[in-house]
Amino acid sequence: MDPFINGLRAFWGVWVMVFFCGIVLWAYWPKNKATIESYGRIPLKDDENEER
Repeated sequence: MDPFINGLRAFWGVWVMVFFCGIVLWAYWPKNKATIESYGRIPLKDDENEER
């Protein structure tokens, strides 16, 4: 078990970088552009249940 844990410790930075790059690729993938833009507009939407 120790060699396995030591191997994980040696490559944790690589795994984090791969995970980060995967998220960045997903966010900038052209297919996801409309979805990401709609997520960006969420704070600007009016509450439908809000009384004026």
